[in-house]
Amino acid sequence: MSLASPFTAPAAPHAPANDHVGVEAMFRQIMDVVQKSTLEISDLRQECAELRLANQNLERQIREGFQNGNHLGTPGFTTPSPGSPQLRSKSPFLTPSSAPALAVPPSVQVTSPQREHGLTSFPFHPIREIPGFFVVIPAGGAGTRLWPLSRENHPKFLLDVTLQGRSLIQATWDRLIPLSGPNRTAVVAGPAHVKSIHEQLPDLLPSLLFCEPGPKDSMAAIGLAAAILVNRDPEAVIGSFAADHMISGDDAFLSAVSEAVQVARKDYLVTIGIAPSHPSTGFGYVRLGDKLGMAEAPNARLVSSFKEKPDARTAAAYIATGNYRWNAGMFVTKAKFLMSLLHEYKPELGEGLTKIAAVWDDETARQKVLEEVWPGLEKIAIDNAVAEPAALEGRVAVVPATFGWDDVGDFSSLAELLPAEANQPRILGDSRLVLTDQVAGGIVVPGSGRLVACLGVDDLVIVDMPDTLLVTTRARSQEVKKLVKKCKEQGWRSLL
Repeated sequence: MSLASPFTAPAAPHAPANDHVGVEAMFRQIMDVVQKSTLEISDLRQECAELRLANQNLERQIREGFQNGNHLGTPGFTTPSPGSPQLRSKSPFLTPSSAPALAVPPSVQVTSPQREHGLTSFPFHPIREIPGFFVVIPAGGAGTRLWPLSRENHPKFLLDVTLQGRSLIQATWDRLIPLSGPNRTAVVAGPAHVKSIHEQLPDLLPSLLFCEPGPKDSMAAIGLAAAILVNRDPEAVIGSFAADHMISGDDAFLSAVSEAVQVARKDYLVTIGIAPSHPSTGFGYVRLGDKLGMAEAPNARLVSSFKEKPDARTAAAYIATGNYRWNAGMFVTKAKFLMSLLHEYKPELGEGLTKIAAVWDDETARQKVLEEVWPGLEKIAIDNAVAEPAALEGRVAVVPATFGWDDVGDFSSLAELLPAEANQPRILGDSRLVLTDQVAGGIVVPGSGRLVACLGVDDLVIVDMPDTLLVTTRARSQEVKKLVKKCKEQGWRSLL
């Protein structure tokens, strides 16, 4: 007696025998496909587990090598402190300066297939200022991907997210002061942050803090500084460096900037290209073009093109060629050359900024013109406004560099910058307030002062503030800005 298969539907009373066989064959094919898919999924899971383990081992080796002084690339030197006091704040976002040292990944030199010996060493003397060079630090944005750690009135550039006792903007100031000195270091910021910036940067001259009435993206911010500075020094070379980026390998960074200044003096808009450490989908890319052949800037090349944030496969293809660098948004150029590009590609924006700059040093007239002109200015990034069209005409150059860089764009990238034991979560704050068991990866911010206890959860993001608790995963940390939008829509404005 044969047993009926549980997967075989009973035959209809008058169904022909061949139909019964056809149904069995169909179900057999379906089960074969399901079994094959199950095996493939199992293989993928195993492969992912092996990759995670390999990444953890590599991360531990890099961290241990860095802590033991074994730098894989050009080691950074400690830039002279400009005399600003250590950050002291009642904010729970900031930790004492006695916190453990930050384990920053070392800079890695990547050799491009286009060059046999990688980057050429560029001589740099750290105590030498560059005559006529002005640093511009745009300090804008609310850092919504780091909410609720970062808030509109206290954005990430004001926070000590590196456990070093210095905020990101203070670290940026410290890094660039050797090149420009306090007399040629400017900050562009919104009115809500002016007071905090002055407190954190007491050596910043009032005449070099340019307050923009409202956010208009990077072109208006950098263009405003360029328009003002070109009136004060027609031959000024400016370098724009975001206030909220992390950099390791200061000597390699300053050498790249010095080289970029040499290229900028030849009437180029110059960007600094970061050697990619992985196929990131969160950064834009710069495609390297022909060498410029400048003796004073041996590594400089033309920019072939700018690429928007790619998908993972495209990013991997970019890196495989060796011809691409991350676009970190660092630009060096003559102030008057930038304004000429702006007048050419975005004439209304250029004219508006020129009109504002003409009366900037007259406070009464400045306020009146700002009220008239600023609201109508186009909101656009410098890349889209001038860099991309100018690159098509061969007027944009790139200096490939080897220093470590991160824009600290979400909690996942922030976690990578913090020290931790192997397979343990990273902690930003008082580690005594975090209790874990069988917890791997992730990041915990114990900002409320109460105990945060975690059991058997991996790769979580837990941000416990006095007024808000955020729980997500590292994989979804880029999406935190969606919650900020929902907070606005549902009336939680006070928490932003």
